[in-house]
Amino acid sequence: MSSKFRPPVAGPASSTFDAADGDGYELNMGRWSRLLARPFLEFVGTGDAERVLNVGCGTGQLAAAVIEFSNPAEVHGIDLAPVYVDHARSHHPDPRLVFEVGDACALEFPDRSFDRVLSLLVLHFVPRAGDAIAQMRRVARPGAVVGAAVWDARGGFVANRLFFDTAAALDPRAAQQRARNYTRPLTRPGELAAAWRAAGLRQVEESLLAIRMEYASFADYWAPYLGNDGPGAAYVRTLSPDERTRLEAAVRAAYCDGEPDGPRSYAALAWAVKGVAAG
Repeated sequence: MSSKFRPPVAGPASSTFDAADGDGYELNMGRWSRLLARPFLEFVGTGDAERVLNVGCGTGQLAAAVIEFSNPAEVHGIDLAPVYVDHARSHHPDPRLVFEVGDACALEFPDRSFDRVLSLLVLHFVPRAGDAIAQMRRVARPGAVVGAAVWDARGGFVANRLFFDTAAALDPRAAQQRARNYTRPLTRPGELAAAWRAAGLRQVEESLLAIRMEYASFADYWAPYLGNDGPGAAYVRTLSPDERTRLEAAVRAAYCDGEPDGPRSYAALAWAVKGVAAG
């Protein structure tokens, strides 16, 4: 790092995502990040010998996919949660992968440091998302691609809505949490592209990416809500044992849809954007 460089000061609320355990994150979101990484990288592109930054790397699925689909010089992954960084380090030992604790709103890298700057399923959990986008642009070299994707939370996140729509019918507190979840920044049509243009990025393109969330059984679907990672689990932890039992029965009925328990497949859509850093 340049001796003249001083990173901006991080704010007190750079993320609203409950982060507790790397294995819990894998069950909650990492497995879906792994599936979404391929269409996302097809959209934003990859290049050999590049220096890539993955902002909000979680347990390292996107960073690992960059290594899989191209031959970069190095990929830096930063995340606010030390437990996720530790998990990424222990599960992705390729020497080109460097995982560090860091704040998306205060990146500790000099200006124009990276050939490609990427973020997957993170920015909608950043209250000061504009600061994070400005940081991503700052550390991108002229001509570098800056790209991100977030869930289409309101209109294209079926498995998540199954849980929160059911919970909201039982509990006004869940309805309030549902409203927060589905009005997060940058999750509606055109919002990512508008934010990219506002940050001064050029050649901005927005697209819609699709995967399927496959569950082996209701137990597989329900397990993340019994953990400590993510908004759904945070809500379940507020419930009494009787309330939790009632919610589980109602969500099970919604999952099964009158048929025997077993595999289910739900569509999941994500908004994606890319732009080019100007000189």
